[in-house]
Amino acid sequence: MSVDAILLAGGRGSRVGGAVKPLFEVGGSTLLAAAVAAVRAGGARRIVVVAPVLDASLDVEWVREDPPFGGPVAAAVAALDTVDADEVYVIACDLAAPAAPVERLAAPLPPGADGACLDDGRRQWLLGRYRTAALRAAASALPDAGRDASMRALLGGLAIASIPAPASETRDIDTWDDLRRARGGAMTENRTLPPEALNDWSAALAERFGLADGDIPISLILDLARDVANGVARPAAPLSAFVAGLVAGRTGGTPADTAAAVAAVVEMAREWESR
Repeated sequence: MSVDAILLAGGRGSRVGGAVKPLFEVGGSTLLAAAVAAVRAGGARRIVVVAPVLDASLDVEWVREDPPFGGPVAAAVAALDTVDADEVYVIACDLAAPAAPVERLAAPLPPGADGACLDDGRRQWLLGRYRTAALRAAASALPDAGRDASMRALLGGLAIASIPAPASETRDIDTWDDLRRARGGAMTENRTLPPEALNDWSAALAERFGLADGDIPISLILDLARDVANGVARPAAPLSAFVAGLVAGRTGGTPADTAAAVAAVVEMAREWESR
């Protein structure tokens, strides 16, 4: 079976102050270049990157969803017209180390399966290998070319096999702390922390509204946003964060109340994804 690759690299980077995550360097390579090398090693003939041109030296084709920032489904749908292989990798370009997870996907799909994705306790749709024809058929049923749709909306009706993988292999980089950990605990000198970075914004909010240091659990809320965006839809993330805050306030407003409300919303999102 022939295989191409779709690499998703055109997100807003809102959790890192608008920085271009695919160009973050880890281990001497950008995340984007590492993803290109991984899928090339996995047999990909044609590699389509959904993003503005980020690195003209890479041997890839560049496409863009219209309008931009429509989410991973819209990005994947935009690239489908460019691929022509029997199967296609769909990989997010924010993986800390993409070689090992892509290697798990390198075998052709088993008969009867429309695709396969890694599973580290939850399905990682953006670490997958899918039959191109099945993806096109599923995409054709989505309104608005998949804009703001969840990956479950695209793939939930297909026969997708799960490939077990440790969480250490599916680790992505969503925040500055994630990048620091991926670099072994230290940030390199070329990292620029923008003035609107979340720690500064959180401190300003706390000062303005008389909040204590522990009243704004940044990582907890960002993890909630990630899980809801992946399991439900991107616009559901800020809505869910608002609801979690509202519920926590009504039940007492302590850090424990916030943690309990966030946990309840995350549980709902995970159940929603598997409906």
